[in-house]
Amino acid sequence: MDNVKAAVEAQFGRVAENYRSSAVHAGGEDLRRLVEAAALTGRERVLDAGTGAGHTALALAPLAAEVVALDLSAAMLAQGAAQAAERQLTNLCFVTGDVEAPDFPAASFDRIVTRYSAHHWPQPGRALAAFRRLLKPGGYLLLADIVGFEAPVLDTHLQAIELLRDPSHVRDHTVAEWQAMLVAAGFASEVLYRWDLPLDFANWTTRMATPPDAVAMLRRLLAAAPVEVQSGLAVQADGSFVIPGALLKAISR
Repeated sequence: MDNVKAAVEAQFGRVAENYRSSAVHAGGEDLRRLVEAAALTGRERVLDAGTGAGHTALALAPLAAEVVALDLSAAMLAQGAAQAAERQLTNLCFVTGDVEAPDFPAASFDRIVTRYSAHHWPQPGRALAAFRRLLKPGGYLLLADIVGFEAPVLDTHLQAIELLRDPSHVRDHTVAEWQAMLVAAGFASEVLYRWDLPLDFANWTTRMATPPDAVAMLRRLLAAAPVEVQSGLAVQADGSFVIPGALLKAISR
């Protein structure tokens, strides 16, 4: 598992600046829905687990007492800290750490959020159990991520193109898999929002600095995919496609 986490840290360290400027991560209806669902009043302490370049933490900070932004990649955290300084936000703390073993006391946070990070976690059940320990009574978790397909042929192709594009990818779990893991960690959950995320092929591969040979393989895989995959992913002539996402709210049972 350490090798997977080292791959995540190395991969995102190389492309941190690309994620700072990524429109997918910096905005979108899913981010607006997450901020709305957090229902912050200005008194809450929030943990953004797997913050990346800090876009979610930055969106929440003006509404919270404090936001702690946690990530394995120091380079990604530096991008978030630079943006916080530019916006003169002083209630953010950027911390290098592992979402599966966060080093905070129990009942430290009123809200825990995570967005576009969980598909990189080798042991998501460990992270969810840690989050439950870290939440104060009455607090809750908001988890937003790309999700997998129930249909095996669609899911196989999705995981394959994700891994070809980014070797640090672990898995896009289905909504049902997330809900089962949340139950196992002691949460009750509900799906607040689903969306289809359009991905421009050139931007998607450039953002991750995918090597040219892998880019060529991705183009071949998408072009030669079965009709049901082409339809399910809404594959376009230039290789652009659409993948599903979901926002879940989880409360300790």
